Amino acid sequence: MAKNSTAESTGPELVITRIFDAPRVIVFKAWSQPEHLMRWWGPHGFTLPVCEVDFRPGGRWRFCMRSPEGNEEWQQGVYREIVEPERIVFSYAFEDVNGVSGLSGWKPGHQTTVTVNFADHEGNKTKLTVRQTNFDTVAVRDDHVRGWNEALDHLADYVVSDSARS
Repeated sequence: MAKNSTAESTGPELVITRIFDAPRVIVFKAWSQPEHLMRWWGPHGFTLPVCEVDFRPGGRWRFCMRSPEGNEEWQQGVYREIVEPERIVFSYAFEDVNGVSGLSGWKPGHQTTVTVNFADHEGNKTKLTVRQTNFDTVAVRDDHVRGWNEALDHLADYVVSDSARS
């Protein structure tokens, strides 16, 4: 697990908390704009060639993550709550390229809820908490612990870059 990170997993829920060496406004921006999301979203080795974001309550998002082997995983959801720069809540589900829901380990139509909280932390840093709830299985939840931690590793590097601060 990454430095300055904790993960808790119980039942159908996971919680990851991490401290970022960047102000809250920069970390929030990295979650809210496609040009930033494309630079950090996904596990190690994955890219995000498709990143559609309608960043407003009720707005939809849709991403395509591509693995190093070229496999694609499509994700989508709806932003349920946005309180800048404090919180983002969105639904999260897998689908195929044609928008048909489901993926290995996920029941068709099944969605989780992701809540991301951004808090000021000492020394102009940000305490980020990601909470994802309503997993179907422990195995799917545990896979997301790995995926989120790897994505947050990328985010930690990105928010201290010049690209994130422009």
